[in-house]
Amino acid sequence: MTLLGSARRLLIVSAMAYLLLKGFFLSGFATEYLQQIILYALIVIIASLGLNVIYGYTGQFSLGQAAFYGIGAYTSAYMTHVFSVGSALPFLPILLVSGIMSALIGYLIGFPILRLRDDFLAIATLGFGIFVRVFLDNSDRLIDALGGARGFVGIPRITSLDLVFPVVFILVLVTRNVIFSKYGLFWQCIKDDELASSAFGINTGRMKSMAFTYGCFLAGIAGGLYAHLYTFLHPSNFDFLKSIDFLIIVIVGGMGSITGTIMAGLVWVGFIEGLRIVLPTGLLEYRWVFIPLFLIILMFWKPYGLMANKESKLLGIDKAP
Repeated sequence: MTLLGSARRLLIVSAMAYLLLKGFFLSGFATEYLQQIILYALIVIIASLGLNVIYGYTGQFSLGQAAFYGIGAYTSAYMTHVFSVGSALPFLPILLVSGIMSALIGYLIGFPILRLRDDFLAIATLGFGIFVRVFLDNSDRLIDALGGARGFVGIPRITSLDLVFPVVFILVLVTRNVIFSKYGLFWQCIKDDELASSAFGINTGRMKSMAFTYGCFLAGIAGGLYAHLYTFLHPSNFDFLKSIDFLIIVIVGGMGSITGTIMAGLVWVGFIEGLRIVLPTGLLEYRWVFIPLFLIILMFWKPYGLMANKESKLLGIDKAP
């Protein structure tokens, strides 16, 4: 199947999914809380897709995705505060700037840390994530509106299904095209054997930087949407555990699979929030017992993830011949 033909299939499936969700939202059966969870799941898919590019396709073990998620969120919230933006159309350039800001910072820190590999790279990105968390905790000393440890309040609610769904569609389509391009092939070669890739003339440093920068861009976009969904930001929203959430989604979905990331993002958010709804208040804390059990059972059943190195033909992003 050609890229154009599969893109057409993705468009048709996405349009049907959007109409179903839109109808569900307007039916009256979807509470405001349920709508918020569905939108949050779509946002998480974007951030996890960025980590899948970095780790799943290029093999760079990063634990700092939440930091770029937070950079995008705070950038977006601050810009809407400064320019008094309260609607979707003028928000789009701000959302793009949020992604670019995260990408720029990712590009700059990528110069020193991408020389590292495996566990050393994970520790370096984890350290950067902690640095960002501490900076956000004290950000009110630099700009009072950022709130620091008090949190950023007064953010307008702009994120909606009509905004999030097209953004997810566009970013999935762009990511899929990049993965199936020569750059995506270079990334996968580097993941398999960086030394051999370098011997065959691939500029591994440049390719790793490109993948890392693009993954950070996606995290920044997701952060901007998150900020205007919940209308309140706190540094604790972007700590180490949030990076673990994204990592779990990539691994559960299957490394190197866009379809797997989409499926795992929906399953992971649905499972966590479903337990919050199902369990009585007194047993709510026990969900942290069920979650590890769920992951253990899932890894025994699918040790390489739900869609490891596979793509769904239904979504029009099946592996290119």
